[in-house]
Amino acid sequence: MNPSEEFVEHGMSQQNLKRTSCATVLTLAYQSLGIVYGDLSTSPLYVYKTTFSGKLKLKENDEEIFGVLSFIIWTFTITALFKYVFIVMSADDNGEGGTFALYSLLCRHARLSILPNQQATDEKLSAYTTQDSEDTWLSSHLKLFIEKHPRFQKGLLIFVLLGTCMTIGDGVITPAISVFSAVSGVQVKIKELHDNYVVIISCVILVVLFSIQHHGTHRVAFMFAPVVAAWLLCISGIGIYNIFHWNRQIYRALSPFYMLKFLKTTGIEGWMSLGGVVLSITGVEAMYAALGHFSALSIKVAFTCLVYPSLIFAYMGEAAFLSKHHHAIQGSFYKAIPETVFWPVFVVATFAAIVGSQAVISATFSIVSQCCALNCFPPVKIVHTSSRIYGQIYVPEVNWILMCLCLAVTIGLRDIDMMGHAYGLAITTVMFVTTCLMTLVMVIVWKQGIIKAIMFLVLFGSIELLYISASYCKVPEGGWIPLVLSFAFMSIMFTWNYGTMKKHEFDVENKVSMSKILSLGPCLGMVRVPGIGIIFSNLASGVPAIFGHFVTNLPAFHQVLVFVCVKSVQVPCVSDNERLVISRIGPKEYRMFCCIVRYGYKDLQQENYNFENKLVSAIIQFVEIEESDPAPTPEELCMDGGNLSMAHLAVSPYTLNDSCYIEKSFPFSCVLRVKKNENDHLQESPYKDESMQILRAKESGVTYILGHSYAEAKKSSSILKKFAIDVVYAFLSKNCRDPDVYLNVAHTSLLEVGMVYHV
Repeated sequence: MNPSEEFVEHGMSQQNLKRTSCATVLTLAYQSLGIVYGDLSTSPLYVYKTTFSGKLKLKENDEEIFGVLSFIIWTFTITALFKYVFIVMSADDNGEGGTFALYSLLCRHARLSILPNQQATDEKLSAYTTQDSEDTWLSSHLKLFIEKHPRFQKGLLIFVLLGTCMTIGDGVITPAISVFSAVSGVQVKIKELHDNYVVIISCVILVVLFSIQHHGTHRVAFMFAPVVAAWLLCISGIGIYNIFHWNRQIYRALSPFYMLKFLKTTGIEGWMSLGGVVLSITGVEAMYAALGHFSALSIKVAFTCLVYPSLIFAYMGEAAFLSKHHHAIQGSFYKAIPETVFWPVFVVATFAAIVGSQAVISATFSIVSQCCALNCFPPVKIVHTSSRIYGQIYVPEVNWILMCLCLAVTIGLRDIDMMGHAYGLAITTVMFVTTCLMTLVMVIVWKQGIIKAIMFLVLFGSIELLYISASYCKVPEGGWIPLVLSFAFMSIMFTWNYGTMKKHEFDVENKVSMSKILSLGPCLGMVRVPGIGIIFSNLASGVPAIFGHFVTNLPAFHQVLVFVCVKSVQVPCVSDNERLVISRIGPKEYRMFCCIVRYGYKDLQQENYNFENKLVSAIIQFVEIEESDPAPTPEELCMDGGNLSMAHLAVSPYTLNDSCYIEKSFPFSCVLRVKKNENDHLQESPYKDESMQILRAKESGVTYILGHSYAEAKKSSSILKKFAIDVVYAFLSKNCRDPDVYLNVAHTSLLEVGMVYHV
């Protein structure tokens, strides 16, 4: 495998960037064309048609053409080039980009994490990096304000969810408008072709596109970059030809003077038409979100050297054609193509539209996966579509929902203009969310002064608010679609997050006190039978309430008890050697352990290895190290709110049999690390008595206990809350995936116990 392929498969952090060669950067830049720029490069198919879809008409003096082109060029330059390429792409979270990356940075630096079960040991993760520089006056006061105002934290979460839901709405609209725009071009040559046939052909392509998603993009990804590269070269070549053939004076639109003149002469009609102009920057968020799969430098090289000039030439060429053919505004892109190359360009345009749609669909899968990790979306089935390429996933439920929504939009609207209006509102909202989060990152993370932060917010925020206001005027003409979709997805996300947090609060309030466990004695008041009992818990510390039911209702329980908590942490990825955290609950003779399985928000919570064997091996390693470095007696352990302090051990699930060394950290704590060099040694010790007991218990069998907590709204709750909890949350809980699925637990070894709690 060559270096460029390796970077694409495993992602490329900013630290790796310094070690890349020029050839590797160029290779990555070429490969990024198909994954990153498919959506952005197909915008010329519908920008001019959507812009002039209202009352704005072309006049003989071409002021409207020059004005619209000037808006497109400067919007593309200021937003895509200056904002995203030069500034936003510098804000990476361990090499990852996107809305969640910005929010994750803020969560770690400003202590506004929404995830339960967060512990001090999570901050010792290698990916949990924070700026070492001292806080400025502004950053310290802003952090203090955020920590003291939980409502602001919740409001920021809703704001982030709004941008996320709009991005999911983008995943519905992009395939519909891209494919429909590409297919409708055939009507330029076959005028008698009815619109119904265009709709049918578009729907067939969409069905095929969504039906092959389970195969994964890696099977056809090899053709993505050549298709987009050929498309960009085609439209840039045609653009240059049209400039010289129809109107060489079109370059004068580079002057921002034409923007002011356009707004002055057209008035409210010109302002409303900006909802179509903003379609020229669709896909810039994907450029930032794909940062984890490539490098910032490779994406910048591809954009500045090929994508940016190609699209500028394409827009200028189409404007030059329109300046001499005012009547050809409907379908102007295809009408501007020379006769001799029409059909080859039409074929390339169709493939480019499919590639652009594929990129957005894949991005939607990733966003849903991240939402699940942040407790903002019900856990759904996630399928790995590639055993080699990191991050390529397929979510069946989301895929079919997207397909149905895309077909509904295509069949229901049958109009590129209305699709464009819906598209514009979605992307402008997402960009404004990114601008606001970026402003907070500049102050809290980068420690920049208030002047720079305000300049960034005012410059880019005002531009985006201008386009948002123009897009909201198109709500009756298709702009309502992303609003409805966002409201539906936000309702699901917020309801799930609210119900999950209430469930966690119930578990914390009703967990079994350590004093009660100690009072029961080593046998816990039951007969301890051979075997290992693994209890799934929502708590990272303490004994869950479900265990109290076993103690009071069951006459016997397993010889070894392990409480397993699957949780997410506020970092993109957790390395394999930091995945599991093993700790002991109570004295040794109780044989009770806790295992925390940690994931980042971009990790896939689905293990392909035998979790049962890895867990037992990790516990044995913990016991062996604990015996070589004895822990304090129960009397010496400090009590904190009824819970004993625990000795933590981070264990690698893939290198448990390798040589390792012990790294001391805080009191009663030891961390297991993989051997870094040949000078580090640890003598292998024979299994002790407790280790042998655990192995014998493993041979006797392992049983998994999964507690189901069913939420019910209190009788005094409002009708809205009862509907949200008793109907929506109950339905989502019943149909979502449980932790046992992540860890490949056999159903024959699973025992489920239900509990009811009121919120």
